[in-house]
Amino acid sequence: MKQEIDFIKCNPTQNMTILVRTDHAAEHYSGIASSLMSYDHVYAEQVGFIKRSRRQEAAARLEMAGGEFCGNACMALAAHMASEIGLEKQGSMKIKLDVSGTDDLIVCHVKRQEHRYDCRVTMPVPQQIERRMITFEAMELEMVIVRYAEFIHIVIEVQDLDDLMKQRAQHLARLLGITMGDTMIGILLYDPVTKEMTPLIYVPKLDSLIWERGCGSGTASVGAYLAWHRQSEVTQSIKQPGGAIMVTAQWNAEGVNDITIEGTVEIVACGTAFIDTSLEQSRSIVEV
Repeated sequence: MKQEIDFIKCNPTQNMTILVRTDHAAEHYSGIASSLMSYDHVYAEQVGFIKRSRRQEAAARLEMAGGEFCGNACMALAAHMASEIGLEKQGSMKIKLDVSGTDDLIVCHVKRQEHRYDCRVTMPVPQQIERRMITFEAMELEMVIVRYAEFIHIVIEVQDLDDLMKQRAQHLARLLGITMGDTMIGILLYDPVTKEMTPLIYVPKLDSLIWERGCGSGTASVGAYLAWHRQSEVTQSIKQPGGAIMVTAQWNAEGVNDITIEGTVEIVACGTAFIDTSLEQSRSIVEV
């Protein structure tokens, strides 16, 4: 049986994102997302579902397929909504979103350029940041844990990133997915010299393990880590395989208290996708 899916495909820093406009029950999110994300289908790194929010102050609700939070998907939805209302060139607007993975309303400032939308998005603030040394796969590994209410990011400073380190990151992500119970695990390999980040995102509910081209929430976590480490406000452009995302993390005596990221979104496709609802597909590791 074929099911029709009304979708938009967006490009926030090459973190290719599919937004589903048709209404579906949450128990079908995983199967729909696995089909849409696959190489032989629409193909993307993540899928979000646009819903009506029960919070009056929010313009819409965004539910990611694995229940995780995603900053780039917030930018994508804000750009789509600006496009839908016909925002004029150089026009700007503010959109509040209700998003899975956080209880905070996400505020998106959108400005339309010729063929893209510039977005600035408020991000969840970590509940805790701590440095920890562990022994993992016969090596001493120093990492910084950036913990949120429903997800966790691990920042590991690296130089000369090689395949062995990437393999270890994959193993660590899966291990944490089994033991931590979070909706999303991010392993952020960060080079403090070049200011480059290579993000690995694992969503246990979907068994989706992807080296992303760009990661908004990971950018926010690196910004939070830098502010925590320096104990001062940080504004930093974080280079990633798909481009750069700007982060600003505010700092006061109580710690990191405000984070925003800035990036660009292009709407690259929209239309109807067809999936076989009788097939249950699983998502395995994808190297991008």
